[in-house]
Amino acid sequence: MIKVAYYPGCSLSSTAKEYDVSARLVCEDLGIELVEIADWVCCGATTAHITSELTAIALPTKNLIKVEKMELPIITSPCSACFSRLKLADIYLKKDEEIKNSITELIGEEYKGGVEVLHLSRVIIERYGLDNLKQKIKKELKGLKIACYYGCLLTRPKEVCDYDKIEDPEFLDNLVKTLGAEPIKWYYKTECCGAAFSLTKKDIVLKLTGDVLKDAKDAGADLVIVGCPLCHSNLDARQPEIMKKYNLDLNIPILYFTQLIGLSLGYNHLDLMFDKHFINPKNILVSKGIL
Repeated sequence: MIKVAYYPGCSLSSTAKEYDVSARLVCEDLGIELVEIADWVCCGATTAHITSELTAIALPTKNLIKVEKMELPIITSPCSACFSRLKLADIYLKKDEEIKNSITELIGEEYKGGVEVLHLSRVIIERYGLDNLKQKIKKELKGLKIACYYGCLLTRPKEVCDYDKIEDPEFLDNLVKTLGAEPIKWYYKTECCGAAFSLTKKDIVLKLTGDVLKDAKDAGADLVIVGCPLCHSNLDARQPEIMKKYNLDLNIPILYFTQLIGLSLGYNHLDLMFDKHFINPKNILVSKGIL
């Protein structure tokens, strides 16, 4: 049994509810106990770090202190943006005494540095282990060609994501192989989707996301998996608009990596909330004999 503090963050409590649901289902099935942090606060993504450095560090620090009080050694978040903010706060507070003193004074409590920050993918892939996961599989995902989209924050910056190659990461690809599917080779696996510019500079997001989706389609992907609610929103919700604007035939379903694991563990499309997606993956999964 692995027991970790669970930080769902704002997106998983609202627009990315299916990510939260699938994460909890999968972890319960695998024996990973997610203990949600009581009264957690927003981590500050995606705006705090461009308005106030201290606020950007103080917000995630409040959550880190809560975990220390829970006496759990690990905090995990499925959201790559939340993970990045939590990890950066942990790094700054451990290496910069001046920042640490300022944050302690600001929030009235001291973070002692006793928490390890891990993205949920790393908890499952490394701490639980792919060999153990393979033994739990009820349905191999044979015949599926999958584009693993890492985006910006699952591999960068290096001091935060120190466990894989930055330009050509492989941990999600290895996960896909374990589940019996085929990870495709493509060029845009770590390119930016435009992230939070979706509302303020939509044309930039449509171009960046369109390039990502077109490359995945050209490479033969049946679907794309992600580990970030912002990436999912841009790739999924913006896809109909992208197809119309650039006259592209895409219709590529976008799944969270936890939903993909959930499929292999035997959960159905309703359990995993596929009907919440703009591009429903049900048809392609039925055609492959997976649903």
